[in-house]
Amino acid sequence: MPPLRVEVPDSRPALTEFIQFYDQVYAYRTARWPAPVRFQLSILSGHSPFAADRRLRPFVVRDGPRIVARVLAVSDARYTAHWQERLGHLCLFEALPDAREAVRLLMDAACAWLEAQGLEAARAGSGLLEFPFVIDAYEPLPPRILRYNPPYYHAVLKDAGFVSEQSYVDYKIAVNPTLVSGWTGTLQDVRRAGYEIVPLHQVPPERRVAEFTATFNDTFHAHWGWTPYTEPEVAALLAGIGRVGGLDTSVLAYRHGQPVGLLSLTPAHTAGVTLKAGRTLHESEKLNVLAIGVCEAARGCGVNLAMASYGFLELVRRGARYLSYTLVLDDNWPSRRTAQKLGASVCANYVVYRRDFRR
Repeated sequence: MPPLRVEVPDSRPALTEFIQFYDQVYAYRTARWPAPVRFQLSILSGHSPFAADRRLRPFVVRDGPRIVARVLAVSDARYTAHWQERLGHLCLFEALPDAREAVRLLMDAACAWLEAQGLEAARAGSGLLEFPFVIDAYEPLPPRILRYNPPYYHAVLKDAGFVSEQSYVDYKIAVNPTLVSGWTGTLQDVRRAGYEIVPLHQVPPERRVAEFTATFNDTFHAHWGWTPYTEPEVAALLAGIGRVGGLDTSVLAYRHGQPVGLLSLTPAHTAGVTLKAGRTLHESEKLNVLAIGVCEAARGCGVNLAMASYGFLELVRRGARYLSYTLVLDDNWPSRRTAQKLGASVCANYVVYRRDFRR
């Protein structure tokens, strides 16, 4: 048999093949999301705002003509400057079953490239719109941006020199009248206390992106793994969520005319899901995606609960029966308590991996 070989795709057809490998890996699932070819191709080709300040190098391993594993190595100048840490990211990792040796070769090549950029370690499951690896909820379909990787990924990554670095929990809410009443009261109480909860479609367009970007970066600046957003990136994100009604469900919170918090809430949109014959989506699989942050001066005042309540009430008005508080760091107890107060329960667990280059 010919030996496994590592390649760097550098043409549009090769990059498209890199992206579409995702569909091959997940063809076994009864419900899956298709590969976002156009979106990822814009990043890989350097035409997206998400490529700015980043050096990207995709790698694949072939067994004969077939791709059996892939990864995108990312050297992120913004991350390095923010944290003063020489750490790269390994994104879009996917591999076929029985590709253990291929994954070793893949990660060795990607880590060698990152080390040549002056970095000292690599993180998998974080960075550049990347999300961590699920460790238990393998069957349900999560929101599009979350991972639903096969169980064998954990073993092959550990064999490739990675260790568990950080854990997340995912939260889900089954809507009921008691919760709806509580959210309504919470929103009213915080508004009476002098806070404005303003949906993004009501924020003037000339202020919307700048205020959302600044508030996002302020509220998340100390969050583990955070990379500051640029205004062009946020403009692209808001354009995307706007196409599915997210400017009605996402908000900025204000105090005396100044932003003090944000909620990014993307409604469930499952029209693009690929289903096998006989498979239908349960209501609990039709979930929003949420990110929430409050400026330090406004914490402890219920602003987080009020923003989430506003968004959840809007989704319930649209017919949502289940809601997601989405991922929270294991040790982020303020956010976990917020999830619990909103009526959420843990539905899945996730992990981020790290490989140090000098072990």
